[in-house]
Amino acid sequence: MRYFVAVAEELHFGRAATRLHMSQPPLSRAIKQLETDVGALLFTRSAAGVTLTPVGTVLLDEARALLGHADRVRVRVSAAAGAASLTVGILGDATDPGATRLATAYRRRHPGVDIHIRDTDLTDPTCGLRAGLVDVALTRAPFDGTALTMRELRTDPVGAVLRADDPLTRRERLRLADLGDRPWFRFPQGTDPLWQSYWNGGRPRTGPVVRAVQECLQAVLWNGTVGLAPLGHDLPAELAVVPLIDMAPSRVVVAWNEGDTNPLIRSFTEIATAAYRP
Repeated sequence: MRYFVAVAEELHFGRAATRLHMSQPPLSRAIKQLETDVGALLFTRSAAGVTLTPVGTVLLDEARALLGHADRVRVRVSAAAGAASLTVGILGDATDPGATRLATAYRRRHPGVDIHIRDTDLTDPTCGLRAGLVDVALTRAPFDGTALTMRELRTDPVGAVLRADDPLTRRERLRLADLGDRPWFRFPQGTDPLWQSYWNGGRPRTGPVVRAVQECLQAVLWNGTVGLAPLGHDLPAELAVVPLIDMAPSRVVVAWNEGDTNPLIRSFTEIATAAYRP
């Protein structure tokens, strides 16, 4: 059933195999066996791609319900053996509607689980995963994903954060080149290079070193530093954000340590995918 749900959500056997950490041939065989057991085709395969059949659509709802129940059984068994808990690392705006929906849905699904939240700064986009400080991270890519598994939840366009009285705020949109002569914020030495490069627009910058979102905003306010932020976030009245048309979107992801089979993490990922769905 997990194989079937993965293919149904990805609508692509290759991506589903990658998500399941397996090769494609055994996944295809498993789906064909499931279709034999059900007695009907679950997917329509064509040159245009993979789509669910009407039978597959019905089975998807039932499969999600069955897997959700299986996860709850595992959690109850774990709780009987000892207190079940999950530590979640969060980087970014905890008031994001997606995160709010996720918290509500997860609490409803797992009322007996003790949830610990670790709010992290901008120096570690993994939120402490590699250090074993959290079980799962709700964060933003890109960063070094070695030994980690990630699932994209949403993409957000990015803009330049400037003082409200900056002449550039009169423009409807900007390019990175328009900000080339400005000081930018930087992260401390040792910060993930992919993460640093993304938030510096792909090139080395000079400017103040910051560790937290508030430090970045204060650097813009006090020093005229260029900051970057996903569009749609609330900012103080003294600041403004202008969309960047040549900046790759910021990807909201859920991440966990590769090979971790904790059912609470699997459930968290599945609920997060639904909570962040447009």
